[in-house]
Amino acid sequence: MTTHSDIPLRELKKAKNKITLYEAGLSLMQGRMFSQVMLEDICRRAELSKVTFFKFYQRKEDILVYFMRIWLTERIIEIETEGKKGFQAFRHLLSQVAKEHQVRPGMMPSLISFLAEQNMQPSMPELSPAEVTLLFPGQEEAGSLSPNMYELFQQFMKEEAQAGNLNKALTLEQAVQIGFTVFYGAFLTAQLYNSTDIERFYETHLGLLETKKEE
Repeated sequence: MTTHSDIPLRELKKAKNKITLYEAGLSLMQGRMFSQVMLEDICRRAELSKVTFFKFYQRKEDILVYFMRIWLTERIIEIETEGKKGFQAFRHLLSQVAKEHQVRPGMMPSLISFLAEQNMQPSMPELSPAEVTLLFPGQEEAGSLSPNMYELFQQFMKEEAQAGNLNKALTLEQAVQIGFTVFYGAFLTAQLYNSTDIERFYETHLGLLETKKEE
């Protein structure tokens, strides 16, 4: 396993600069959508130049994708550490979205808007060993694996299907699709209802995936 001391100082400095820019972008999002955050402000907050920014990110929005990579990896580590499976693991993911929304209310709407513009789920960026050691100290092995949300949702649904808890009317692929609908769509529905109780909307939509109880 690569450790902090194994990495050249030059690589560590590059990783620190990239992460500093990322953290500066997040710090400017409190109460704002990412589209309202200016690149100049990110660089000013990070005390780094635009030239340095573009060494690490092709465009400002790549910070959103970087966030997804880090956030999802952190959740996977939590799920595996706590031994959560199936819907329990999915609920953990959703509850963390709700918590993130309390800290940065513009993050999830910004992500959804970006994904809609891209017309796709972006591939997660690979992290350098230096980035992994700085972002996931003590969890380098898990941190080095680039997460795939489709595969993660598929794993959750397979675990519930094997336990007999997945709605029998759904194929595994349909269940995965509904998983994405719940993850993104239930959040938007809560926003349309001007509700701060996002977890209640998640729970309502999760019922579509679960086996119907006999009357």
